Amino acid sequence: MKRLKMVLVFLVLGALVAGGYWYWQKSAAGDGASSTKPVSTERGKGKGKGRGGSGGALFVKAASAVVKPMPVLIEAVGTVEPEHSVQVRAQVSGVLMSVMFKEGDMVKAGQLLFQIDPRTFEASYKQAQAQLARDQAQLENSRVQQERLEPLLKREFITRQEYDVAVTSVKSLEAVVAADRAQVDQARIQLDFSRIHAPISGRTGALSIKPGNLVPAAGGGAPLVTINSTDPILVAFSVPERQLEDIRRHQGEPDMRIEILTDRAAPPVAQGKLVFIDNTVTTQTGTVLLKTRVANQKELLWPGQFANVRIVLKIEPDAVVVPEVAVQPGQDGPFVYLIDGDSKVRVQPVKVSRQIGNDMVIASGVQAGAQVITEIPQALTPGATVRLAGAMGGEEKEGKGKGKKGEGKKAGATAEQGKAGKAKASSK
Repeated sequence: MKRLKMVLVFLVLGALVAGGYWYWQKSAAGDGASSTKPVSTERGKGKGKGRGGSGGALFVKAASAVVKPMPVLIEAVGTVEPEHSVQVRAQVSGVLMSVMFKEGDMVKAGQLLFQIDPRTFEASYKQAQAQLARDQAQLENSRVQQERLEPLLKREFITRQEYDVAVTSVKSLEAVVAADRAQVDQARIQLDFSRIHAPISGRTGALSIKPGNLVPAAGGGAPLVTINSTDPILVAFSVPERQLEDIRRHQGEPDMRIEILTDRAAPPVAQGKLVFIDNTVTTQTGTVLLKTRVANQKELLWPGQFANVRIVLKIEPDAVVVPEVAVQPGQDGPFVYLIDGDSKVRVQPVKVSRQIGNDMVIASGVQAGAQVITEIPQALTPGATVRLAGAMGGEEKEGKGKGKKGEGKKAGATAEQGKAGKAKASSK
């Protein structure tokens, strides 16, 4: 009996599950059938609208090719170097007593920089002076003796030999006095060397020896300090040997100048004339070394700094110029997108002469006044119809204006209706 009840319960549960599954499948099938047709219709309508919109003209930004004076340039990278550089060394040995400047200061030629202990040199100088004074006194005595013997020789009171001895003594002492004077000069020079002065005007570097240390004589150890002149200053750079002929041909012309830039996008910080062309070509690189001298009052250029060098050979008065963004690279060379008189796009190969900042000088391919596209949309293709972005902006403004006018009219009509309604109400 129990077994029969359990079988009935399982049969009922199975029937319920089967019925539920059948109802769920039927509902799902009905929903899919009802939703398929409307969705398909909406998608078809959407595609039709999209194609119709993309079939119109593309809006682009363009610029006109202009004619203006542009320089003919040769660009290089140079190194700033001082026109004069001196390593200051001591010429006498001694203890460094004091330093009369601070590291990095500007100094003038002849300015006292270092003081070495002068006591030893002062003593030598005084000793040389004393020896000179002694020998000068002996010389005066010998001259007086010679003058005294001369009349005696004429009267033959003395022999010729005695007089010759007196003359020889005078000449010998004259030589001794001359040697003493040289010794005094040498001692004075040594004393002067204990005071070290700036040989040139310029900016000082780092000190290698501090006060209190023993300073070796010239030729030993590092220099006390290095002085570099900073105004004017030189910029050395190299150019390929094939460009040397152009540089030499324009060297004497007034328009030729050399501009120095710390950044290629920034304006020049200095300009000068060519002052040096090396007398040989570097065989390893095929380049020639050149130098220019420029003013540097504000010290914008620093010795050892790398700088961009721009050699302006001449000024081309009627150069055709387009923006840099308009020129595109291609497999067969650079090209631009031109807009013709029918607002159609045409690919035009060009030959670029040079680039100066954000401008490209066109040697051939584009005439003055031609419209070139500067911002190229992804959908742009040759032969496509385009409109300038400014025209699109005008339409949008006009549309907005019309919308506002329409809204104003609607608002006015609503107000009139309201007034009419109030009038009717009051009449009732």
